[in-house]
Amino acid sequence: MNSEIVDFCRQVYNATYHDEYQVFVDRNSGKVSESQKNNAETAAQKEAIKKAIVEVIRRFPEEEPAALWKVIYATHVHRKSGIDDTDIIEKVIGADQSWKKSSGHAFEEVIKYLGNLELSDAGIDIVLQRDLNTMILDGVLGNEPRDISWLKEQINASIFDLYAVVSNKQSGKKYCYGCIQSKTSIRDRVTRDREPSIAAMQSFFWSTIIVLDGDFLKNKKFVSMVNGGTVEHPTNGWHGMYVFSEKYSAGRIYPTDLSLKNFKEHAVKAAEYWLTQRQWLNNEWKVTN
Repeated sequence: MNSEIVDFCRQVYNATYHDEYQVFVDRNSGKVSESQKNNAETAAQKEAIKKAIVEVIRRFPEEEPAALWKVIYATHVHRKSGIDDTDIIEKVIGADQSWKKSSGHAFEEVIKYLGNLELSDAGIDIVLQRDLNTMILDGVLGNEPRDISWLKEQINASIFDLYAVVSNKQSGKKYCYGCIQSKTSIRDRVTRDREPSIAAMQSFFWSTIIVLDGDFLKNKKFVSMVNGGTVEHPTNGWHGMYVFSEKYSAGRIYPTDLSLKNFKEHAVKAAEYWLTQRQWLNNEWKVTN
């Protein structure tokens, strides 16, 4: 990766982290616990990762997003590990664990941010699991009790990362109609992620997955897990998989970008279908032009 990209990632990540953590410092001039400091650091680095990946993809659209993600990872490890400490190895390990904890949640925030940026005019909200839980507790969803019970089960088991909610113009009510998984990469978890998606489709929800790094799709086995059509995987695992790359398009695997192309169009069509013909929104449903 060239030095311009590395320098840009470091500048955005470090500036964002510093600004976010400084808010905590300014707000807590007195003594604070280690737990509070750790929570502030986690929040600051999550925001730094989120902003860095969005900005660097915008600045260098010709680069593979997965490669840019690795540069931000290196920047994160550098900040966490330092360079002069004798315990450098342990720090690097700790930095790696910190990255895994923060980056996945940061990517969820990225998808929520981009999704709401692109879909607000269509009356669709992309919400985090905790947001949906609040909506259920506040009684703002118009879904039937059976839906609510099923959604609570998904939340309690932390099955899906995000959900799609549509506002019905006729009734004025909000309905959760889509279940979304967001992963930086899913090679090791693809089987685990596929099963709940199939269950969601069987419950007549739109079920999708957004992936940053599609390298695992070089293996035909994983392609069949998405599209179906093989002896081992006769049915599709998702209504659609959206990958931040043009390399892997096949069947239900679609390229996407910061505008969430394809995902945005499909989200709107799925919402319309869910509101009018939900009984046919099974695993076979697919957006047609």
